[in-house]
Amino acid sequence: MESLAEDLKTMIRTPLADEHIEAMRKVGRCQVFEAGECPISLGDPIDTFWYVEQGEIEIVDPATDARYGDSTLREGQYIGDISFLSGGRQMVSARAVCRSQLIGVPRPDMLRLMSRIPELSDRIVTVFAARRRRFLEANDIGLTLLGAEIDRNIRQIAAFADRNRIPVRSLSIGEPEAAQIATRCGIELGRPAVILGKNEVIEEPTPRKIARQIGLSIEFGHCELMDVVIVGGGPSGVAAGVYAGAEGLSALVVEGMAIGGQAGTSSRIENYLGFPTGISGGDLIWRGELQAMKFGTRFTVPSQVTSLKQGKDGVFQITLEDEQVVRAHAVVVATGVQYRRLPIPDLERFEGLGIYYAATSVESRWCSNTDAVIIGGGNSAGQAAMFLSRTVNCVHLLVRGESLAASMSDYLSHRLSSDPRIKIHFGAQMSAVYGDEHLEAIDVLDRTSGQTRRIETRGVFVMVGAAPNTRWLNGCVELDERGFVMTGSDVRRASSYETSHDGIFAVGDVRSGSIKRVASAVGEGSVVISRVWEYVDAHRQ
Repeated sequence: MESLAEDLKTMIRTPLADEHIEAMRKVGRCQVFEAGECPISLGDPIDTFWYVEQGEIEIVDPATDARYGDSTLREGQYIGDISFLSGGRQMVSARAVCRSQLIGVPRPDMLRLMSRIPELSDRIVTVFAARRRRFLEANDIGLTLLGAEIDRNIRQIAAFADRNRIPVRSLSIGEPEAAQIATRCGIELGRPAVILGKNEVIEEPTPRKIARQIGLSIEFGHCELMDVVIVGGGPSGVAAGVYAGAEGLSALVVEGMAIGGQAGTSSRIENYLGFPTGISGGDLIWRGELQAMKFGTRFTVPSQVTSLKQGKDGVFQITLEDEQVVRAHAVVVATGVQYRRLPIPDLERFEGLGIYYAATSVESRWCSNTDAVIIGGGNSAGQAAMFLSRTVNCVHLLVRGESLAASMSDYLSHRLSSDPRIKIHFGAQMSAVYGDEHLEAIDVLDRTSGQTRRIETRGVFVMVGAAPNTRWLNGCVELDERGFVMTGSDVRRASSYETSHDGIFAVGDVRSGSIKRVASAVGEGSVVISRVWEYVDAHRQ
């Protein structure tokens, strides 16, 4: 299966060409660092691209202040990872081993160079992406989580970090290393915590607070005006971001949880063009995010939009959960759908502690070597079943209907039927949940016989009943009877993606009548930008 980036250990590295270095020298500055001095430090804003002309630079392990790994950066190499594109904060420090000369290029100037010189961009992005893969696979740098096995909030942060490709390591409270870290940071033994770097304890941690610490969320200036704001970071939203940036539009993608949306939780997509061995939804959309950022599109996560209105000047005002207001000439609605909460007593009490709405490596960790239950009969449920069957004793797939033919791809339903670790229960539904500190068991009702059976489980994955995310639209556009955005001929518009309101467009699963597939969502997000460009061009002051 394809990964999110090349393997740093085996990849063939192509050095920057002489003309690339000369171009950087023209817009940058040469700076000498004596041994022990740091061009970058943990937590600093990522505002400069550093290229090593002479000398040697080592990456510093934030937990020990010693060299990270067994290699250094020498002449012809450069500092950083993929965070450079988004402009977050440094997750490590870099230190001169000896007297070293570096070229420092301000980030905006470097992004312009990368946009103008594709070969330069390709080489840098390839290396930066491979470094991020290295950090993710090593699990020894970035955030440190203590106690995710007992704390719902820490577990939520683990899921947020995983889905946003933030390097993180998770330690159980009983591990000796966890005790050592707690002592070093002055934390009470046994207390769940989130630590950034060596000893910075993040009090009352939330995904939003973590995002601000590392620069994933953006602070907007009051007078800042975008060409287009894309609400939703799933396949359609990210595709719109790629094409908006490529067409020269200033674009912002606002996402409530993680870039990738619902598709980002798919463990394996095998029917997407160009990936014959399959790719996870998260890795696929992450690649798209990198493309969009390369073209200048910005992303802010996690940011929920609470309202939308249009001013007298025709400019849209998009209000975020933290009361920041983003202004834009046009809006693309790409908020997709979310799985419905089932009307079962006590269900909410176990959300994050056994009830989940995504099946990634983080969630699977909490139900390994036990039975898992998946509720749903669509492709997402089928992919989750195949993924979880690798690590659990048995996967119970609860399907309300009598077959999978109408809701699941044929290749996937055949695989489920032939997997000895997967049991499909047709005409079945969950009727009750049980547990003290976490989920321990559920009741399953046979809709035909009326009989109930109990299944002991620590993990139930709800993947049924897609509801559109459209409440924030505040009546600005017409919706169908189920709450999906109406577009095209349904609202007397020429374009399939125009809504009933000029300047507001809709793409992907949130659009009434859309085909609920990743490929079609990507196509819609790509095509809509031509209409957005026409609208913005006509309404710019």
